[in-house]
Amino acid sequence: MKLLITGAWQGAQEHIPEIERMGHEVVFMQWEKDELPCPPDEIEGVICNGLFMNHDIEKFTSLKYIQLTSAGLDRVPLDYIKSHNIELHNARGVYSIPMAEFAIGGVLNLYKQSRFFMKNQQARKWEKNRCLMELFGKTVCIVGCGSVGTECAKRFKAFGCEVIGVDIAPRTDISFDRIDALSELDRILPTADILVLTVPLTNETRYLINKERISLMKPSAVLVNIARGAVVETSALTEALQENKLGGAVLDVFEDEPLSDNSPLWDIENVVVSAHCSFVGEKNGDRLSFLIIDRLRSSKNVSFC
Repeated sequence: MKLLITGAWQGAQEHIPEIERMGHEVVFMQWEKDELPCPPDEIEGVICNGLFMNHDIEKFTSLKYIQLTSAGLDRVPLDYIKSHNIELHNARGVYSIPMAEFAIGGVLNLYKQSRFFMKNQQARKWEKNRCLMELFGKTVCIVGCGSVGTECAKRFKAFGCEVIGVDIAPRTDISFDRIDALSELDRILPTADILVLTVPLTNETRYLINKERISLMKPSAVLVNIARGAVVETSALTEALQENKLGGAVLDVFEDEPLSDNSPLWDIENVVVSAHCSFVGEKNGDRLSFLIIDRLRSSKNVSFC
């Protein structure tokens, strides 16, 4: 197979000789916006991230295999891929552990008043705070019970939380106290102390958390978004936070990135803002490389895992 590998796989160069020994012809391009290193109709497989946001997939007439370096599928034309029987794999599981740790850390940041203590530390000011909260006994609703949601559930359970999953396909999973259908979300939201969003962005999940659903949440509830920015209606969330109708938010993703420097979210005291980096962890490279090599060796059928 003639395989185009992009710099989205940061460990690619180290593994190209191994891939070539497997019988594949490899061409490499560092930046996906650049000109292709060979005619697109010669390429049979790609390992990439946003390649088809910059190059028309219809010109890749020999394409039969796509391996993404991202967990999300929102950067590829799924309808075209399915209709042309192109084998598709994402990076499911690669980033789940750091994302789950990030979610826990963000909530603890708010519950333990980290900003208060950091300001006092910088000012060399000794001052007690009697408003610290515990995770123990809280009800956590995780919307999206895939790999990331499951890793989040394990960690919140370890802190003594009740963990309710919400997913398109309800099922039994020992990591959750229960998993309910997405249609039950409005019933569950008023019970949640913490709402964690780990769903992919689709037509069905765009603005899943809107003004109406935010109004169902406890005024003390914390919203954590490590999914995609457009899963939440930003204007409604901002308004709720400004009016103290939510206890806080941990936001790693935004509708428009980078987040504008004039966004009010930067200045709200009970909001943790980060620059779409919840997925970052020092073990990601090892996990991604293992997954890519393993898939190349074994995958034969179309897969949307």
